[in-house]
Amino acid sequence: MNNGKTVTAAMMAAASLPALDAQESSPCCSGNDWKEQLIAPIANPIYFEYARITSEVRPIFIEQFLPEQFKYAGGELPLGGDTQVYALQLRYALTERLALIATKDCYVAFRPDHTLAHSYGWADLAAGFKYALVEDSSSHFLLTPRFTVTVPTGDERVFQWHGYGEENLFVSSVKGWDSLHWTGNAGGIIPNNFDRNTARLHYSAQADYSLCRYFVPFVVFNGCTILSNGKDDAHQSLNAVPLNAEGYDLINFGASQARGSTQLTGGCGLRSKLVNRVDLGLAWERGVSEQNGVFESRVTADLIFKF
Repeated sequence: MNNGKTVTAAMMAAASLPALDAQESSPCCSGNDWKEQLIAPIANPIYFEYARITSEVRPIFIEQFLPEQFKYAGGELPLGGDTQVYALQLRYALTERLALIATKDCYVAFRPDHTLAHSYGWADLAAGFKYALVEDSSSHFLLTPRFTVTVPTGDERVFQWHGYGEENLFVSSVKGWDSLHWTGNAGGIIPNNFDRNTARLHYSAQADYSLCRYFVPFVVFNGCTILSNGKDDAHQSLNAVPLNAEGYDLINFGASQARGSTQLTGGCGLRSKLVNRVDLGLAWERGVSEQNGVFESRVTADLIFKF
């Protein structure tokens, strides 16, 4: 009889305890909110923007390897070496749907093995806004337009401060199916002076699968299509050879023979949500198109500190 009363009392006490969410009990989960499973893109960090509205500080390191042979219109030159980029991006949520973003603020170390001298300096600055136009929690979908302005404040030694700046109009989206997510981005870059910079389309796609909060692998694709030719070519810094490819995301050479060309990269990586407000990301990309300019391959690493 006493044993029966003891068991009954234990069952009543257990029933009175708050239910433990299965997701909270597992270290390999991201919580109840579907957006908590989403990850920010890592590759192509200047143009591949996150669709979610957040407040964060994001230090970024890029190691970009230059091709052994730099191909231009009519020939090629030995190059090799690498370019290192040390960047800091900022995002601040003004409201639940509107955020201020600073996407290009970095120091560049251009270190080729041949033909050109080493050069170091600051890149141009780019900042703007993004707005979550569509947020459908029932279908796990976000659609976020963005607008940024690039101001020519950088150093000519690293192929910046060329032209009068440019505007970038684009839209980002993300769609989730439980632990699988697709993130897309597409936009157009409009130079303020078409003689000194080229107009471009850029587009990106990423698929990730949240195995657990500490291990979210992904595959990524990035592309850029040149829409116009420049006239006051930055190839004066490249031994006066006519360029038929652009500088991917970091540099706008104002190439004179690049219109219609497309640069494509493919890669993979992972993101790890170390703690609630800190993410670590690592991505690897390689050029997969015929014309890749100064892009051979790239490793990108970032940390995201949310506040």
